[in-house]
Amino acid sequence: MKQYDHPLAQDLQLPCLLYALSDPFRLEVVRKLALCQPQPCAPLQDGRPKSSVSHHFSVLRKAGIIRTEVVGVTHMNSLRERELEERFPGVLRAIMAVAMAESAQG
Repeated sequence: MKQYDHPLAQDLQLPCLLYALSDPFRLEVVRKLALCQPQPCAPLQDGRPKSSVSHHFSVLRKAGIIRTEVVGVTHMNSLRERELEERFPGVLRAIMAVAMAESAQG
């Protein structure tokens, strides 16, 4: 069974976080997770090829934004909100506020 590596909170780096969230697809994944979590990968794919989605989830994991847990054959994803808030107070909340507002506009 596959297990994923997740960086420790103290090892998270702001440039990696910002890079991961600079991609519109990855930002949309995080926005969807902020609304409902945990979620399996499938509803977050938006019709993209599995290989592309795997890459994006890997970037989000390496940046410390999401945690992926294997439950049976399903990979459940959730935001590491508490760790991110401790390491970078207010950053994820501010980015999500803008992403939610932009999503509501169209």
